[in-house]
Amino acid sequence: MIFKCPGQDERNLKSEIIPCPGCGYGVEIFSDEIKVKCPACRGAVLRQRLPTCVDWCKSGRDCVGEERYKQFKTG
Repeated sequence: MIFKCPGQDERNLKSEIIPCPGCGYGVEIFSDEIKVKCPACRGAVLRQRLPTCVDWCKSGRDCVGEERYKQFKTG
């Protein structure tokens, strides 16, 4: 059996609609995303996020990958 972080298990992904702060358009954002572009105005839509294991786990960077790690840290 291969261990996989439950936070990265695609079966646990959820989506929600967040209004774009620029134009008010309802933008779909998934639970593994922090920032997406609004399809209406191309502005950034950011999720207010709670601390995750990436914030405290010493293996966080290796677990989620460099690109996603940077998104978490700057998002």
